[in-house]
Amino acid sequence: KGHFPNFKIWSRAQADIDRVCAIWRDCLATSGGPFLFGKPTMADAMFAPVCTRFETYDVALSDVAQNYCRTIMSWAPMTEWIDAAKDEPDDFEELDMEF
Repeated sequence: KGHFPNFKIWSRAQADIDRVCAIWRDCLATSGGPFLFGKPTMADAMFAPVCTRFETYDVALSDVAQNYCRTIMSWAPMTEWIDAAKDEPDDFEELDMEF
């Protein structure tokens, strides 16, 4: 539910972002896309939360990485997950416990 535009990316985080984007670029170039290995695989499922983080923190991405994130964010299992998450309450009583 969160969105943090203009979030400052730390230099060490940028190196991780660049590495992820390089993996995506190489896989998509080899497979032809739209998923990392052409059709949806567990690799795409594992990178789905990364796409949500990039969107949440408004990370600037190359066209290739941005298109891949759009593919993931519009993937049916992903849209179902997002819709279910939006229906969850903002606060969970059991998380407000004092120890």
